[in-house]
Amino acid sequence: MKEQFDALVEHLLDGNIFLGQAIELLERRMIEGALERCGGKRTAVSKLLGIHRNTLQRKMAQYELGKTRRLRRKPAARAGRTAHRKSGAA
Repeated sequence: MKEQFDALVEHLLDGNIFLGQAIELLERRMIEGALERCGGKRTAVSKLLGIHRNTLQRKMAQYELGKTRRLRRKPAARAGRTAHRKSGAA
């Protein structure tokens, strides 16, 4: 395995591939392979890759992989409305 990886590194260097490009290629392909292996189940994919689910979702959106869910925002607090407290005295 080490020999194959070393050969890949040499191939990338010979092809004038920058480190950032090589990292993107590796990340994208590993995520694609993990998605296939896990049947698209993101929790299983994140465990297989050893990354947090939020990181996986961000990278999937970055690389435009699969159907990425839009992140939902928490609703804003209602303006001008205060919480009612029950008083202990009758």
